[in-house]
Amino acid sequence: MFAVFAVAVLAAVASWLVRTRRVSPFSPMGRGLRRGSDWLVKPVEARLLRTGGNPVHAGWWLVIGVAVAGIVLIGVVTWLVQVGWQFGGAARAGPRGVIALVVDVAYKVLFWAILVRVIGSWLGVGPYARWMRPVYWLTDWLIEPIRRALPPFGMLDLSPLVAILVLWVLRAVVFAVL
Repeated sequence: MFAVFAVAVLAAVASWLVRTRRVSPFSPMGRGLRRGSDWLVKPVEARLLRTGGNPVHAGWWLVIGVAVAGIVLIGVVTWLVQVGWQFGGAARAGPRGVIALVVDVAYKVLFWAILVRVIGSWLGVGPYARWMRPVYWLTDWLIEPIRRALPPFGMLDLSPLVAILVLWVLRAVVFAVL
């Protein structure tokens, strides 16, 4: 992951050097820098143009995107390894251990889905965005009834917080029974 991040930084710096004319774009060095960085920067630049952004900043968006994707990838892989270890321990503990693991994994998935839903709403990403549809599908069954029952507090929507509290209490009850 560090190597991919380093390549993204080098491509961003090379693109920046040529775009700001610190290196002439028509010199052999400028052509080499463009040839070395355009294959990474051009797709980000095209995406920025489609969304109305400034293509000059494409290199830095590439660096930020690679950093965020790397952090998410490392987090997901770490979580999957932990679930694997937990599944092995739960299998040795018998049916109660497996039920406890399923409840714990479901709680964590729903918690993170609610968190992504809240952060997405802050950023203006609605339920019809392609990558948000699964998040809304996972959380609507819990948040929508709470939202209908809980009166709004001005601009604050407390239904996700209440949903997390409900999940936490249900998880605690199930663990107490087991």
